[in-house]
Amino acid sequence: MPAGKIIKALSGFYYVLDGEETIQCRGRGVFRKRNITPLVGDYVEFEAENAKEGYILSVEERKNDLVRPPVANVDQAVLVFSAMEPTFSTTLLDRFLVLIESKDIEPLICITKMDLLNEIDEVAKYVSDYRNIGYTVIETSSETLDGIEALADYLHGKTSVFAGQSGVGKSSLLNAIRPDLELKTNEISNSLGRGKHTTRHVELIPAAGGLVADTPGFSSLDFDGLEMEDVSSCFPEMVKRSNSCKFRGCLHINEPKCAVKQAVEDSMIPSYRYEHYLQFIEEIKERKPRY
Repeated sequence: MPAGKIIKALSGFYYVLDGEETIQCRGRGVFRKRNITPLVGDYVEFEAENAKEGYILSVEERKNDLVRPPVANVDQAVLVFSAMEPTFSTTLLDRFLVLIESKDIEPLICITKMDLLNEIDEVAKYVSDYRNIGYTVIETSSETLDGIEALADYLHGKTSVFAGQSGVGKSSLLNAIRPDLELKTNEISNSLGRGKHTTRHVELIPAAGGLVADTPGFSSLDFDGLEMEDVSSCFPEMVKRSNSCKFRGCLHINEPKCAVKQAVEDSMIPSYRYEHYLQFIEEIKERKPRY
């Protein structure tokens, strides 16, 4: 039974990549009965009627899936932020990182327009902070292709989504990696503004030896699926220290002898990261229904 990966879903058809070939498949009626919707990124078993057409028979268990964009089995999220224009925001970056970590997706931080900074700019300090925490940070320039090769290396063999604010340079990065795409600058970001209920098909496109979703990542940045207890596990520097807290299940807020709060006091954890943590916890608290 041949197996492959769905790289595009459009009008009831699923385009399954099997080696070098793409087979146009329909889903079996049994999926509807079981309420299973195959997603782009799913690994599937299919039956080929001929060299170009077939039927999907089963969908393998997913390691993760996203709602917007609707993609499954994502290995990596490339979080694209600009050093300036728009201004670099650690709050937004940490929000993205928590969402990514909660989905068990590897984050890769890519900071564009680094050449526009002056030497004493604080963005360089943030780069150092995030690297110290253990994140991979790639810096690129708006004028040259510095950093593009490093980014391309990280795409190899992985399914990636790109995410970030409008105007940070997502299209420019993808164009630099695959010039034949000729994506219009801002085209990817602008599609976010088409309204919540507008469907736009998602496609995984080959790039640098991997697959990249040609759609904006994470048009929704709320913490709907997260509980308060889950948030600290999305901060690697807290995970590293939580075993040293006096209380098991410490939320690192008011508890005594908390190793995380101590690390913040000792400047081992950047204070802005801890402030964002408290902010996200508060947001989840506010979401709880009140009786």
